[in-house]
Amino acid sequence: MKGRSPIFFLGLFLTGLFLTVSCSNPASQMSTTESSPDPGSSGSPGIVVRLGFSAWPGWFPWQITQEQKIFEAQNIIVDLKWFDGYLESINALNVQQIDANSQTLNDTISSVAGGADQVVVLVNDNSTGNDKIIVREGINTIEDLKGKKVAAEEGTVDHFLLLLGLNQVGLTAQDIQFVPLETGQAAAAFVAGQVDAVGVFAPFTTQALKRPGSKELFSSKQFPGAIPDHLVFTRSFVDQHPEEVQAVVNAWFTTLDYINKNPEAAIATMAQRAGVSVEEYRDYAEGTQIFTLADNFKAFEVTNEMTSLSFAAEAMAKFLTEVGLINTQPDLSRLFDDRFIKAYAAQVQSSP
Repeated sequence: MKGRSPIFFLGLFLTGLFLTVSCSNPASQMSTTESSPDPGSSGSPGIVVRLGFSAWPGWFPWQITQEQKIFEAQNIIVDLKWFDGYLESINALNVQQIDANSQTLNDTISSVAGGADQVVVLVNDNSTGNDKIIVREGINTIEDLKGKKVAAEEGTVDHFLLLLGLNQVGLTAQDIQFVPLETGQAAAAFVAGQVDAVGVFAPFTTQALKRPGSKELFSSKQFPGAIPDHLVFTRSFVDQHPEEVQAVVNAWFTTLDYINKNPEAAIATMAQRAGVSVEEYRDYAEGTQIFTLADNFKAFEVTNEMTSLSFAAEAMAKFLTEVGLINTQPDLSRLFDDRFIKAYAAQVQSSP
């Protein structure tokens, strides 16, 4: 990371640095369609929630929500939009072509710094190994990356994970030949032998590891808590349609209940959405921690620890500013809104 000393970077990480995740679709081209509410919908008549998602194990549950008609059960109309390129979904939310998106803390902070007004209402997951730096045969340490061609999607979590690893051993971005490629293209270039290493996330990790002799050098598992993913709405939609936001949050937790009760069917659906086999998808389970309601409550607590989203966001904004990825630290005082998870919890507690 240019201009960043190893001691400073390590100190920042020890406070619990949060990073980004990059998602795009490798194989599947399943369509998503608009859900229709049951008669007597409690939502606003004719309001459609345009919800974006892309290829990441923590976001594939939305496909289950769609197929099991959980949106309809919540009396809400949702146009679930699949994005082959994760960054396309970020841009779509920034210009309000969609109302909500599953995306990372880092990308949300960057958007807010650029003038977007967005709200985190839910934590989907944390990456615990599904983001990896994969290398060719003969590269055995991070130091061995010096002078090598390393591909990743620029500005996304696997790029940051790469820089995080480099800084840990005293290297910088200038010590490697960085090759900026969209994640799917980066994996393909690595398999074709065009680069020496690649930063990718699941399910692209499966593709990259098909190169003979390739192996994982390090992953997000070595940097616990560094990569959180969220459901993010535009503030205008939250202000104008809180009932619809609540229904989407309710649908998410209802989907998690379905997955717990129907694990085999759920895995089959998510594997199809990911474009991988059921066996391959099972390998992703340990690499992503899906956040429960209790996990969400803990994350939204305001503390001086990195388990707190507000504390983590301030640390990440400082980091992004100092490395030049954003010009100034944005006002994050209104970024997190926990009223919807609280309302869901109250609803569950009051249920017979």
